[in-house]
Amino acid sequence: MLCPAGLTHVDYCEDHRDEAMAVNRDAPAAAARAAAKRGAGFVYFSTEYVFDGTAGPYAEDDPVHPQSVYALSKLEGERRAAEENPRAAVIRTTVVYGPERQGKNFVYQVLRRARAGEPIRVPSDQRSSPTYNVDLATATVELIERDFRGVLHVAGPVVLDRHAFALEVCAVFGLDARLVEAVTTESLRQPARRPLRAGLVIDRARALLRTPLRAPREALADMRRALEATR
Repeated sequence: MLCPAGLTHVDYCEDHRDEAMAVNRDAPAAAARAAAKRGAGFVYFSTEYVFDGTAGPYAEDDPVHPQSVYALSKLEGERRAAEENPRAAVIRTTVVYGPERQGKNFVYQVLRRARAGEPIRVPSDQRSSPTYNVDLATATVELIERDFRGVLHVAGPVVLDRHAFALEVCAVFGLDARLVEAVTTESLRQPARRPLRAGLVIDRARALLRTPLRAPREALADMRRALEATR
C-alpha cells in the first residue's frame, strides 16, 4: 500500500497541531495496520525536515531533531508506520517538483510569477536536495518491487539553496532571472522553523536503485518538454 498523502503546509501545521498529527501520523498508522492485516507492505513518504538543518546533508542514520510541528508529525508518522507494519518502507525526500495536475510545487510558483513579470523573493540560506517527481515515482515502484523495508533517502543528487534553484528554473525555461531576489529565511517571518543546512545523502539509494536520480538542470529540461507536450 502506498501513502503519498499528507498535510505538507508547514506553517499551517504549526498552528494546527492536532490536525497535523491526525493526517501525518494517525491516518498513515491506521493504513499501515490495515495493510499488515492483509499481508501487504506499506510505503510512507517523509521529509528532510525530521533533521534540524544545522549540519546537512544528512544520511539515513544521522540523529533526527525535528524543529516544527510538521517535522514532528512526519517523524512520528515514520515511527508509527514501522510499528504497525513489519514490511513498511519510509522514503525521505524533499523539495519535490515536476509535472503535476495541481501545479502547486515550487517550480510552478516560480514560473507563474516570472511569466507575470512579478518579483520573486526566495531564501538563499535554505539548502536542500531538489527532487524530480518522475524519478521519485519510478524509484518508489522499484523499491516496492524489491520489497524494500526500512528508511531510505530518495532525492536529487545536488544540494543547493532555494535561490540558486529558482535561477536554474529561469535558465531552463528562458525566464528573466532578474526577477528573482535573494532574501534570508528570517526576513520571510514564517511561523514554523525551516532547516537551513539540510539536504539528503543518497549513497544508499544510488547503490540500490537502477532508477536515475537527476540533477535540476536535466530534470527541469525534462519537465519543460513534458509541459510543452500538453499544451
